[in-house]
Amino acid sequence: MIVEVKVPSPGESITEVEIESWLVASGDYVEMDAELAEINSDKATLTVNAEQAGVVELVAEEGDTVEVGQVIAKIDTSASGGGAAEAPKEEAAPAATEAPAASANGGGPTYAAGHASPSAKKLMDEKGIPAGQVDGSGRGGRVTKADVVNYKPAAQAPATPSPAPKKEAAPKKEARPIPALPTAGGATGREVSSKKMTSLRKKIAQRLVSVKNETAMLTTFNEVDLSEVMAIRKKYKETFKEVHGVGLGFMSFFTKAVTMALMEFPGVNGQIQGDEIVSFNYADVGIAVSSDRGLVVPVIRNAEAMTLAQLEQSVLHYALKARSNKITIEDMEGGTFTITNGGVFGSMLSTPIINPPQSAILGMHNIVQRPIAVNGEVKIRPVMYVALSYDHRIVDGKEAVSFLFRVKERLEDPSRMLLGV
Repeated sequence: MIVEVKVPSPGESITEVEIESWLVASGDYVEMDAELAEINSDKATLTVNAEQAGVVELVAEEGDTVEVGQVIAKIDTSASGGGAAEAPKEEAAPAATEAPAASANGGGPTYAAGHASPSAKKLMDEKGIPAGQVDGSGRGGRVTKADVVNYKPAAQAPATPSPAPKKEAAPKKEARPIPALPTAGGATGREVSSKKMTSLRKKIAQRLVSVKNETAMLTTFNEVDLSEVMAIRKKYKETFKEVHGVGLGFMSFFTKAVTMALMEFPGVNGQIQGDEIVSFNYADVGIAVSSDRGLVVPVIRNAEAMTLAQLEQSVLHYALKARSNKITIEDMEGGTFTITNGGVFGSMLSTPIINPPQSAILGMHNIVQRPIAVNGEVKIRPVMYVALSYDHRIVDGKEAVSFLFRVKERLEDPSRMLLGV
């Protein structure tokens, strides 16, 4: 029986996706639920899985833009399991021909051994890498795009310039000869590469430009002395982990301080929808998390009602899902406010861009020992610069500055968060 593999719906309002990469080749035998391909929507990257076991035939190429519900592969369930479909018989190869590589699972030669995927072949052509030079790590020894990216050719000794031929002495009145330009030592060449933008990257670009064009975005800054937060973390770090099974980080303190401030300044937690300003009596806080495919923003629902431990557990949950590329559309939908932490990458200060349709975003940065005035004396304290970008159409400057100052007050005196004041 032939089973058609169709593009699943990544979410509401999404009508087409892009095939980022095939994880199998035509002729491969796949088990039920095996991952066949990775697809990009304008919101996230998802995988397409096999509904039945059998031999797969690909009917779409990497990089193709396909509609939701379109057939992109077929699976022949009548084929025998355990390996690739039997290839047509060919004439015996000359004795000097090398034997095909063994399959990844330790069996005999496979269809995919030494073959490059379409994206890998394209990249090899761009880099001028001959076929057979790259070892494949994919299924059955297939050469993947990652293999080509990580390929390093054997080092070659730099060419020794031949000595310039001796010239006869020029007459004194002749002009001085112009010396040749030196060549840069250790130069790696001047190659230029290009690749097609993914659907996700194109959507991000469109959203960022629209935010700059459609909002009256402004940013206000402040600095936070994190001495008290760091003292609490140091004192209760081990006990907190033993009791709650998760480390006590900075994100829970910031999220708690933010949610309390959002209840005081509802405009920062609001949105413009048409001609109306929509306010929320809850705080669904998006936490920007780094993944292999870029920044994703999963949402912690009802963060205002959570304890520090629950917030830390939620952050860890989404961080692990992001690292394993298992973040779903539902994880990222909604959200009334966003927190992004550029400090983990070393950023000292930035102006974060609002995540529409939200009206504000808080940017955290690195913690640096800085001299500050404390009771008339200069002290060295761990200081973080924080930034609040907000939509001036809905949030007044006074409200934005007051909101950020309230976050600063609670972080510099964490006991206020525990007492709810």
